[in-house]
Amino acid sequence: MSIRLLVFFAFILLVYLTQRFWLLGAWHWIATIHAHALRTVLQVGWFAGLILLVLGFFDPMLGHPISRILGGKWLIAATRIWLIASFFGFFAVKFVLLLGWSTTSLANLFSSGHSLIDPSRRSFIRATAYLAGALPFAAATYGFAAGRLRYRVEKVEVPIEGLPKELDGMKIAQLSDIHIGDFMPRDEVRRAVEMANELNPDIAVVTGDFISGENDPLEDCVTELSKLRAPLGTWGCNGNHEIYAGAEKTAEILFQRHGMKLLRQENVTLDHNGGKFNLIGVDYQRDHMVRGPRRPMLENVEHLVNREMPNILLSHNPNSFRRAAELGVELSLAGHTHGGQVKFEIVDHSISPARLITDFVAGLYDLPMRDLPMKIAANGSSAAKKAYLYVNRGLGTFGMPVRLGVPPEITLLTLRSA
Repeated sequence: MSIRLLVFFAFILLVYLTQRFWLLGAWHWIATIHAHALRTVLQVGWFAGLILLVLGFFDPMLGHPISRILGGKWLIAATRIWLIASFFGFFAVKFVLLLGWSTTSLANLFSSGHSLIDPSRRSFIRATAYLAGALPFAAATYGFAAGRLRYRVEKVEVPIEGLPKELDGMKIAQLSDIHIGDFMPRDEVRRAVEMANELNPDIAVVTGDFISGENDPLEDCVTELSKLRAPLGTWGCNGNHEIYAGAEKTAEILFQRHGMKLLRQENVTLDHNGGKFNLIGVDYQRDHMVRGPRRPMLENVEHLVNREMPNILLSHNPNSFRRAAELGVELSLAGHTHGGQVKFEIVDHSISPARLITDFVAGLYDLPMRDLPMKIAANGSSAAKKAYLYVNRGLGTFGMPVRLGVPPEITLLTLRSA
């Protein structure tokens, strides 16, 4: 508990420092305006912005009262975008200022006593710093206005050892993390479904988080998903937001009503061109949502795994992959991470917020099936059979309606014999 409190207070301190920097800077700038009427209007706007920022920040802690009023979700979204952009903008300004003063001081050490810190240089460093600080705001604006709606089709081939020849080339369309609501309207879900249908999949799957909260239109989402077209049908599993909204059972009923199937600790044998495979679906596998000792992932799922045919698991949380590999599941399909929603590169390394909750951020991963016999190669060496995981980057957003470097995704997976 002490560590959590320390992290919480450190977070509050960072928020205070970044907001103090920007808000005081804005107030001092307003004070330099000579026109009394304009200065008064801007000061009133400053106070209004401060009040809205405070209300938006504390909304989750007060039970989301702001989110429930008309336009409240847009206010909360604007607050979150501001907080994130101002955080990175603050550090960008400080970094450029530090770099500028450091290089100037270093140059002075080697000068003959003549100071290089003249007013024009100071102005240049300050202007460069604030230009750098503006970049996160511009990026966040782009991520909201355009980035979150630029859907990308990802085509992935998955090599599965021992795959029956009848299943070689089978195509799976995957959607995940739709989060229908104010920032994912119904017509955008429809557009994604139409794009998935153009891929002519053999089977369609949806791996959870149809909504964000209890007030989102779950039935509208399921209705649009029912328009997915695949010979083997449309199958799905619940995500953590169905738990938050108390909608796990409702989602199951709606799927059934629309001719689809939501798998909840269930499996089904499907046939494609005479080849059979075992499709398993589970509710959200909790890890960070529980208190006390954590129960094992995929508990009581062992009996659903079929060793006589390939197994495909629908599990919203990618952290269930290690246990799935131990159980002998050849392919797991997950979502949950949104790919972090924001990703940037630093010295050839991708930085993503999703790294805080999982090692499996986005894309294709593999692990050895540790509880299965090792295969023996012709040269006498042994190697474990591989299990695969694909983590879909999701369609919608949560927290802040922004995507940067992580476009919303529609996946087409093709099974191949290894």
